[in-house]
Amino acid sequence: MFFPVSCNFILTGLGREYALTFAERGASVVVNDLGGDIKGGGKSSAAADKVVEEIRAKGGKAVANYDSVEAGEKLVQTALDAFGRIVSFILPLSDLIHRVHLRGSFLVTRAAWGHMKKQKFGRIIMISSAAGIYGNYGQANYSAAKLGLLGLANTLAIEGRKYNIHCNTIAPVAGSRLTETVMAQDLAASLKPEYVAPLVLWLSHDQCQENGGLFETGAGWIGKLRWERTQGHVLRTKNEGITVEAVRDQWDKICDFSDSNTPANLHESLLSIINALQQVDSEDGVVANHTASAVPDFTAAVGQKLPAASFTYDHMRTILYALGVGMSTKDPDHLSFLYEGHPDFSCFPTYGVILSFSSLMGSLPGLGLDLTKVLHGEQYLELYKPLQTSGTVTSEATVADILDKGTGAVIVLDIHTYCDNELLCFNQSTIFVVGAGGFGGKRNSDKVKNTVSPPQRPPDAVVTESTSVDQAALYRLSGDFNPLHIDPSFAAMAGLKSPILHGLCSFGFAARQVLKHFANNDPSRFKAIKVRFSKMMIPGQSLTTEMWKEGNRIHFSSKVLETGVVVLSGAYVDLHEGSDASPENLTQGHLQSELVFAEIGRRIKEHGSELVKKVKAVFSWEITKNGKNAAEWTIDLKNGSGSLHQGPYSGKADVTITVSDEDFMEVVKGTLRPQQAFFSGKLKVRGNIMLSQKLEVILKDYAKL
Repeated sequence: MFFPVSCNFILTGLGREYALTFAERGASVVVNDLGGDIKGGGKSSAAADKVVEEIRAKGGKAVANYDSVEAGEKLVQTALDAFGRIVSFILPLSDLIHRVHLRGSFLVTRAAWGHMKKQKFGRIIMISSAAGIYGNYGQANYSAAKLGLLGLANTLAIEGRKYNIHCNTIAPVAGSRLTETVMAQDLAASLKPEYVAPLVLWLSHDQCQENGGLFETGAGWIGKLRWERTQGHVLRTKNEGITVEAVRDQWDKICDFSDSNTPANLHESLLSIINALQQVDSEDGVVANHTASAVPDFTAAVGQKLPAASFTYDHMRTILYALGVGMSTKDPDHLSFLYEGHPDFSCFPTYGVILSFSSLMGSLPGLGLDLTKVLHGEQYLELYKPLQTSGTVTSEATVADILDKGTGAVIVLDIHTYCDNELLCFNQSTIFVVGAGGFGGKRNSDKVKNTVSPPQRPPDAVVTESTSVDQAALYRLSGDFNPLHIDPSFAAMAGLKSPILHGLCSFGFAARQVLKHFANNDPSRFKAIKVRFSKMMIPGQSLTTEMWKEGNRIHFSSKVLETGVVVLSGAYVDLHEGSDASPENLTQGHLQSELVFAEIGRRIKEHGSELVKKVKAVFSWEITKNGKNAAEWTIDLKNGSGSLHQGPYSGKADVTITVSDEDFMEVVKGTLRPQQAFFSGKLKVRGNIMLSQKLEVILKDYAKL
């Protein structure tokens, strides 16, 4: 494993071995040492110079620095002057206590932080101690400083994550100047610093994704630590306080580790407090002890019905929903779902999931679930007749089944929605309850509407569409007011970088794309949809949906363009037969060029800034099929770090290119030269025609993919 450009701050003691090991792997190293004695007194350049000489004698790159870590900016500047960048550093291994160990680490980190953010990469390793983790006789000041480093590291890990800056902590045991007077020689020989250095090297590597970890290491052994906590005990009831006698009487339960948990972040830490509040506020304040091992009576819950619930809506709600799932007046096909005066004004079919929400507002019978541990796993919707643009419906929900998946329980809810006593639609929601598994139930059920994998062949259509940064804020107005989708502080408590998009919003996006490409936006053609919510996406990201036609079933899979993460899987839409249901007509929705634009989007994501510097232009594409306009794309290589989106450019494009889907593919494959296509009239260009030549940088080599 090679470190070609790393620049590391290494402080003495174990630091000598770190410096030599990094240099052997190609890193450029700054060796920092004040040269003091073991009590922190004196000053000398000899120690740092000696390590630098050793590295250079072996062909490595190193410079010395003799500043105190309190002069963090000077250390950072030494690295920048000598090597041009800093990507990792190890702190601290010198001899003063709070001033060096804790404050010095903070100051060096602060000095390097901006550089790491700018380059979007950094690795920081804090050197703590078992004395800081467990305490040690006679080392109160040292222990406090060393545990303070762990707190600093944990916060840096959270704040640096979005910039690809990782921070970890190690507590090494090794022979050094500090231990030579208290450790037997044979023991010190078994605790060589070179047995610790490989862990530091790995945590500094760009392939290592560990972040926020705490490790003990020595003698060739490495172990990871984590916090452990008892389940605790609720000691009060509603409208009552807590007494010292109650604490005394329940002390054994408070300290019982027989069913412990391991909170990994602030959100998980707060869950027990939130659970306690929910218990105290429950039925008349009579609260039993809450533990994760207290499994609800799932057997009794199966077959139970929730109270019937009514829901009234009007055309304003259906329009708001259409906007929430990405419809826009920029697309003429969307107007029939957005304008109540349109002759074909309709309610979009997936609004059927909104109609069922009212039946889920109460708690599930017999379960008493902790809603902070509930995840939406899958969704099925089937319509028995087209939805009206206004009306009053009644929904009845039943616990169809409960499955034991080991790590959690899956609750299957069947919801039937009626209008004027006539069945309108059927929803099936599968809800995953984290930590509720292991009750001995069955793993599978024939009552579940199963997901289906797509065919093993290239998709028949691919569509990429951007979501708005306000997409979740808009979609939530249809009834899902979970603060996880709007409140950054709430999202942070859940361990997320930012609020996430509703799964049912991406569900609506994908359904809309399927209906447009394979049913001419005719809502009467829609029969059913099934999806699994695999991962999360962030408002503002782009959704790429791949579609495969198999008879009247359209399989699809949706992923985030920017990350490649699949968010909807095992999904399909079933269509009713229609006048345009023949294979010939259905394939009119399929454009081969969509695959190319998906690849262009990937290239822009990876090399956008570089491409903007080379091209500096906005290209508008008009793709035709059978002589009619079939799609519009905008390639923006002029602004920011570049972007691709489906649809017209909001301003004036530098170049507008019109070409048929078939001719476009011939050009990108190299079987039709662009000049030939232009002079034969197959490719039309408006604007600065010379700029079109720069498209080669993103279209070249497509045929080899």
